[in-house]
Amino acid sequence: MKLYLAPGACSLADHIALHEAGLEFDRVKVDLKTRKTEDGQDYSQINPKGYVPTLQFDDGEVLTENVAILSMIADKAPRLTPDGKFGHFRLLEMLTFISTEIHKGFKPFFKANATDQEKKAAGELLGKRFSYLAERMKGDYLFGSRFTVADAYLFVMCLWAQKNGLELPRPLPAFVAHMKARPCVRLALEHEGLAAESTAS
Repeated sequence: MKLYLAPGACSLADHIALHEAGLEFDRVKVDLKTRKTEDGQDYSQINPKGYVPTLQFDDGEVLTENVAILSMIADKAPRLTPDGKFGHFRLLEMLTFISTEIHKGFKPFFKANATDQEKKAAGELLGKRFSYLAERMKGDYLFGSRFTVADAYLFVMCLWAQKNGLELPRPLPAFVAHMKARPCVRLALEHEGLAAESTAS
């Protein structure tokens, strides 16, 4: 497998999850401005959507979108799925919420022409979305004491919040610190050249 990623982008969640699952994969960095991969390929030929993540299998099959890739990883490593008969669906519920209500909420922070007012409004809404999750955490991770692929996604969103000066409600700062202590998280950050930045934050 090959994971096409951009350092610090949402693809970091898939990078972490793949390590946590113990799956073998190659990493290929993508310059999202030029749409070129580090080995000179035209990324639009691999994923016409133009953004990361993309997971390419050995037979050439391609899978995109965080919800799909993280769900696939959890299927291959069931320990990364919540317990219970609804565990699979609770995971999809959480991944969808993070994708649609938090991830997409950062859009004004990545738009060069976004106004301060737009960023302020986005920050306030994101604060409510993060609070919703924070109020429901009953352990070190989203579903209690066990790490799931949803934690990898939430972790990246928390990093984005901190990078953009948004205050995370408790216990999310402790969650971030706990995640940074995980060996697979440290490895993914190191691979993406973010280890020093992560330690400083």
